[in-house]
Amino acid sequence: MMLFPGAADVAVVIVGLLVGSFLNVCIHRIPLKQSIVLPASRCPACGSALAWYDNIPVFSYAVLRARCRRCRAPISLRYPTVEAITAALFLWHWIVFGPSPLFVVRTLFACALVVLFGIDLEHQLLPDVITLPGIALGFVSSWFLPPGPVMSLAGLAVGGGLLWAIAEAWFRLRKVDAMGFGDVKMLAMVGAVLGLKLVMLVFVLASILGGVIGIVLLAGRRADMATRLPFGTMLAAGALAASLYGDTLVAWYLGRF
Repeated sequence: MMLFPGAADVAVVIVGLLVGSFLNVCIHRIPLKQSIVLPASRCPACGSALAWYDNIPVFSYAVLRARCRRCRAPISLRYPTVEAITAALFLWHWIVFGPSPLFVVRTLFACALVVLFGIDLEHQLLPDVITLPGIALGFVSSWFLPPGPVMSLAGLAVGGGLLWAIAEAWFRLRKVDAMGFGDVKMLAMVGAVLGLKLVMLVFVLASILGGVIGIVLLAGRRADMATRLPFGTMLAAGALAASLYGDTLVAWYLGRF
C-alpha cells in the first residue's frame, strides 16, 4: 500500500536521478576506456574523491554552485542536465508503459540512448560496449515482448543494413565516408529493440531532424558545424520518440492516406 498518492511516481523519479548520475559516469569514462565501477566518483580536474553529500544528483550541483569543493574547478552543466533528463525519462516511461516488463526494457533502452547521445555529441563516437549489448537485449527480450523475434531480427538486419548500404554507396560514388560504422550498429540496436516498422520511422525522424538542424546552422553561417553533425544524436532522439509513441505516429501517418 502506497503512503500517499503519487508515491510511485516520486520513487521512479528518485531512481531516475540516481541512474542519471551513473550515466554521467558512463559518458565521461567510456570514451577514455576507464572502468565505470572503480574508482568512486572523483573531480575530473583535481582527482579528489567526492563525498556522498557532494554527489547528490542535481542538488549538490546547485549547493556547490557548479564548482568542485576542493579545487573550485567548474563542474560541467552536463552533469545535472543528464540527471534531470534521465529522471524525466523514467517518469515518462512509467506514465506510458506502467509497471510492466516493457517499462523495464524500454527504460534501459532510453538509458543507452542517453549515453550514446552524450558520447556522440562530445566525441563523435558510438561505443560497441553500449550498442552490442543493446542488440542482444533487444533480440532476447523480443521473445517475450513486442515487437517479437521475427520483427526484431528483421529490424536489426534492415536497420544496420540500411545505413551500411548508404555509407557504402556514398563512398563508392564520392570516395568519402558518409558515416562511421558505429551508426550502423546503433541503428541495428534500435531495430532489435523496436522492430522493423519502427526502425524505419527512426531513420526518417533522424534524417528530418538532422536536415532541420543543418538548415538552421547554415542559415546562421555555421556551415562547418552543419557538415559535422553527429548522426548518432539524431538517431537517439528519433529512437526515443519511436519507443514512446512510434505506433501512434505510424497510425496517424497511415490514417492520412
